Amino acid sequence: MVPVRLALLLAAVVSLGPGGGAEAAYIRYNTSAGVVKGKLNVHMVAHTHDDVGWLKTFDQYYVGSNNTIQAACVQNVLDSLVPALLKDENRKFIYVEQAFFQRWWRQQSDTIKKTVKGLVSSGRLEFKWGICMHDEATVHYIDMIDQTTLGHRFIKQEFGQTPRIGWQIDPFGHSVVQAYLLGTQVGFDAFYFSRIDYQDRDRQKGTKELEVVWRGSKTFGSSVDIFSGIFPKDYEPPPGEFYFEVDDHSPVIQDDPLVSDYNVEQRVKDFVAAAIAQANITRTNHIMFTMGTDFKYQYAETWFRQMDKLIHYVNKDGRVNVLYSTPSIYTDAKFAANEAWPLKTNDFFPYADKPNAYWTGYFTSRPALKQYVRTMSGYYLMSNTNMMYFSSARQLEFFKGRNNLGLTTDSLADALAIAQHHDAVTGTKKQHVANDYAKRLSIGYKKAEELVSSSLACLSDLGSKSGCKSPTTNFGQCPLLNITYCPPSEMNFSQVEILVVLVYNSLGWKREDILRIPVISDSIVVHDSEGKEIESQLLPITNASLQIRDKHIKAYLGTSSAVKPKFWLAFSVSVPPLGFNTYFVSSGKRSVSLSSTSTIYSQGSKNRNLQLGQGHLKLNYDAAGGLFMYSDNKTQVQANFEQKYKYYKGQDSGAYVFCPNGNVPIQVDVQVPLTILRGPILDEVHQQINSWIYQITRVYKGKDYVETEFIIGPIPVDDGNGKEISTEIITNMATNRTFYTDSNGRDFIKRIRDYRSDWKIEVLQPIAGNYCPVNLGIYVEDGSKELSILGQVCWGTLLYDDGLGVEEALTETVCFDKQCEGLNIEGKYYLKIDPLGEGARWRRTFGQEIYSPLLLAFSEQDGGNWVNSHVPKFSAMDPTYSFPENVAMITLQELEDGNILLRFAHLYEAGEHKDLSTLATVDLKRVFRDKKIGKITETNLSANQERAAMENKRLKWKVQGPPAEEKVVRGRSVDPSNLLVELGPMEIRTFIIRFNHR
Repeated sequence: MVPVRLALLLAAVVSLGPGGGAEAAYIRYNTSAGVVKGKLNVHMVAHTHDDVGWLKTFDQYYVGSNNTIQAACVQNVLDSLVPALLKDENRKFIYVEQAFFQRWWRQQSDTIKKTVKGLVSSGRLEFKWGICMHDEATVHYIDMIDQTTLGHRFIKQEFGQTPRIGWQIDPFGHSVVQAYLLGTQVGFDAFYFSRIDYQDRDRQKGTKELEVVWRGSKTFGSSVDIFSGIFPKDYEPPPGEFYFEVDDHSPVIQDDPLVSDYNVEQRVKDFVAAAIAQANITRTNHIMFTMGTDFKYQYAETWFRQMDKLIHYVNKDGRVNVLYSTPSIYTDAKFAANEAWPLKTNDFFPYADKPNAYWTGYFTSRPALKQYVRTMSGYYLMSNTNMMYFSSARQLEFFKGRNNLGLTTDSLADALAIAQHHDAVTGTKKQHVANDYAKRLSIGYKKAEELVSSSLACLSDLGSKSGCKSPTTNFGQCPLLNITYCPPSEMNFSQVEILVVLVYNSLGWKREDILRIPVISDSIVVHDSEGKEIESQLLPITNASLQIRDKHIKAYLGTSSAVKPKFWLAFSVSVPPLGFNTYFVSSGKRSVSLSSTSTIYSQGSKNRNLQLGQGHLKLNYDAAGGLFMYSDNKTQVQANFEQKYKYYKGQDSGAYVFCPNGNVPIQVDVQVPLTILRGPILDEVHQQINSWIYQITRVYKGKDYVETEFIIGPIPVDDGNGKEISTEIITNMATNRTFYTDSNGRDFIKRIRDYRSDWKIEVLQPIAGNYCPVNLGIYVEDGSKELSILGQVCWGTLLYDDGLGVEEALTETVCFDKQCEGLNIEGKYYLKIDPLGEGARWRRTFGQEIYSPLLLAFSEQDGGNWVNSHVPKFSAMDPTYSFPENVAMITLQELEDGNILLRFAHLYEAGEHKDLSTLATVDLKRVFRDKKIGKITETNLSANQERAAMENKRLKWKVQGPPAEEKVVRGRSVDPSNLLVELGPMEIRTFIIRFNHR
């Protein structure tokens, strides 16, 4: 092998010129250029964008298999990158996707690792972002934080570096939460991206506003300003053919004057022309050329060889100055220009890249995987009684000690992080890749499930106080409860003395809710942990629910159930904060209330109006017209609304694009009767809308909202039409075309149909062009009231591809009994009408409960007395304490080094609620009642640097126009003596804690 330093000195090559053989002279390319004052500086940023799954799976992309789909091998990129960088000390590169890099890193020798650390410390290799380049539309802010933290902490631990630039170049639109939360609050000085509406980009080019200061938060104002650079077209090399992969067709620089295709002058001319064109739409004398794109640099030297020549010859030409650069170097140059930048507020949704091509279709693509990703953030969401989020599993891991059980949540954390990728949760990938994401989540879940069961056994077993190495209690869980499948509760209670139901609450306030579990008997009694019999209700399980249950069991479990449950058992539970309560279901003389059942027909019935609700909320339903009268005697709100189904024809839609070709109302089958179930806990009305839509409208006695559950599918496609299903809520509220949607479950954004607040838009697609992402909820208001809807599962079946890369139609199927058919989807949404100004309280509190549903774990009591041998009720906190109503603990995690990662989030924006948009305080001494905090350090959001240091070094950008009048409320530093954590509106505070051992 020729040593690297000697390879630089090999000078002679033989070329054949037009006149015969000749020996070319050695050329030493001068690549040492830096920024030159007074010249146009072209910052060449060498990069690759490596999707962690898209057309191929994550594993296939890494090793380079399945190349008939796409010739891509990330391992080659990283293997060839290191020697290419070593050949010239001026060469630089940036890398983003830590999921790939960490896999590669684990396989490297100590020698290679030492070399790479040298490249990183010298600034020649710069890391960006986290495990993946996450989506910004269909992801929740907690998942965004988790995947970023996972990547940032690895970079800090291995390389001692803290990334300072956001590089979100491929996601399909950009959110305000990304700008201020995953931007300034992780310590970023700038944020670079590509995809914005084509009309907006054309405007910005004309006004030189592709680079702006983005103020993403109304609450924090200018304190979270971040410099944001939007690429003139995309994240690829500039116009003029500057792609240098081995198989690319751009002309390479041929600088041997003796050969016929000598082209230095032409290549310099092309490069300078591209630079001047970009300079004409860019402020200051600094522009960035993104030298790379998807899965490039598989043989890195082919790129660097040509860039060496470009730097050498363009700088000899002298018209512009070109240099190897990174986003950090470029950002510092922009800041040094001392420019006052245009101000950007609001987000970049919806996104269209050309007329009639709004990328709002992926809001609904692959809804089953979207639901699975969201539910796997813990366990299962949208199942109304069960499972917890990933954060809850980490809580239980902390309570028993990360190392005490030999189990961790790491596998689920890795799977979830990859699933936030902008081609994963979005649904924009091939079917076999979607299957791979689901498989990874399933494997991670099974490991976390074992940890959760063991932790609950330890916490509840009186004999397991010392270490709990081998808990004796066996807890089972029901991840398929949302499709009416729960083997532990489907037992014959005459043969088992008692079913133990342990209910865990991951939130910091007391929860009161209604549990629903399937049972086979109607002779049932329910007791609480104090032995008191509690009120319960049985509801017959519908055929629609049993059908989706049977299909799933056959398709995914490969079995069938010998005994089918007959009833839902519903009963009230009360669970302490950060703790659990235990309930007991047993056989006995029936005390449970069996729901009264009646049926009516939509037409021909004398009694077509029916009332739901045993509490202060009443819902009157007109069966013929589909009209609801909502009446709440507590808030004195009364309003009518109508609910209908329709579908959009999807001939031009695909995984990315929503381009409806008309819509079709879905008529209600009036021949099928409605079924009404009434009881002391809840009332329901069941509707078979048509042969493939079943709906239940539900009102609880102790709740102040309406719950709608639906089962849709398989969607018929015999007519050749792709269909995107929609439910319409129609009111007579005068909303003036205005509505509000959440940004990643955090801030609410004001939307006006066919309007953008900071630029004039021509909406060519009035439906697709007004679709906005929703992760938490949407609401409208008029002068007296507001209507809010939380939680959703979007769904569609499309028969055609939109030509944007996936090359597959979204016709997902499930196969069983040697037959395949379209998917069935079960989901819920929740509706509430409040007096004007009061809806935020429900949206924030109940929205947090939807995101963090209660966990159920089941065991059996065979003889003895559970309460005598177990802890029936537990809270990790002081029993007299709970969090303020406006605060949630979003992270409680024991790290590998024994330290604790802790995050609190204020749930309200400034001015959102008259009482709750105020400073809140959490008492850590009462949160950790049995532990003594020895050291507490506040960090930035991704926990890779101290917060104070981050704030001191972060760049403060100038903005055009007069300064805004702002009053930002933030909590004070934590005093170690009293350990009180203050949070202002929308504030998230992150801490690393070390406990003293007692």
